[in-house]
Amino acid sequence: MPTSTRVHTEEIEQRLLLDAIYHRYHYDFREYAQASLKRRLKSALAEFGCKTLSQLQDRVLHESSVFTGLLQYLTVQVSDMFRDPSYFLALRREVVPILRTYPSIKVWVAGCSTGEEVYSLAILLHEEGLLDRALIYATDINPHALRAAEQGVYDLDRAAAFTANHARAGGRSSLSDYYTARYGRVVFDKTLREHMVFSDHSLSTDSVFAEVHLVSCRNVLIYFERDLQNRALGLFHDALVHRGFLGLGSKESVRFSALAGGFDDFVLDDRIYRKKAEL
Repeated sequence: MPTSTRVHTEEIEQRLLLDAIYHRYHYDFREYAQASLKRRLKSALAEFGCKTLSQLQDRVLHESSVFTGLLQYLTVQVSDMFRDPSYFLALRREVVPILRTYPSIKVWVAGCSTGEEVYSLAILLHEEGLLDRALIYATDINPHALRAAEQGVYDLDRAAAFTANHARAGGRSSLSDYYTARYGRVVFDKTLREHMVFSDHSLSTDSVFAEVHLVSCRNVLIYFERDLQNRALGLFHDALVHRGFLGLGSKESVRFSALAGGFDDFVLDDRIYRKKAEL
């Protein structure tokens, strides 16, 4: 088969597979960046013993367990505590003083993966004396990731990097104050989890569920096509209180999006934006 024909066939198969997933399971990956999905689906073929995406589609439609496993490939689970420390330092120095003016605070971590950013924000808020009046909504479309996030258990060999990031993010205490180490794992304090709500939520298909003061959605939009990026940014804009804050990943921006006019730059180097005042 000529290369061009094979590539065209694979593109058709990929579209059909994503359509099948949407109609069967109501997970919508059709507006995710297709090149990135292609690479991840190629890795998944070997895992499920399929030679083509058409074979994988057949299994996904008839075996729900295969779809559950496939989610691990379709969703990107790469995170770290206090990832990009300058972002958290900017939150601490520039955003927290404004959050202090509210009697209660709600934060939405969209695409929370396995929870590293959720615990980072909880620790930051605790160190700034705000956690007792804060609620953090942590959402993702991957149920396995959400369960891992809710447990707050990570490999001990990651603790050194977590600790270094925390220090560079302006940490006011030792990170070890917030976890216990045993059997090669670190377990974060359950008192942190008392201020967290973990829930399934899709930026592709679901709506706004709460009014929040800060949305942190970092390194998620880079995996979306432009239309889905605009949809997600629209959700964040609608969810934010008057003059609320939006934090994005280092390679993401509201500029050139349909929502560019809805936000002001706040700490541009760290991709922190503020919802514009309504006229």
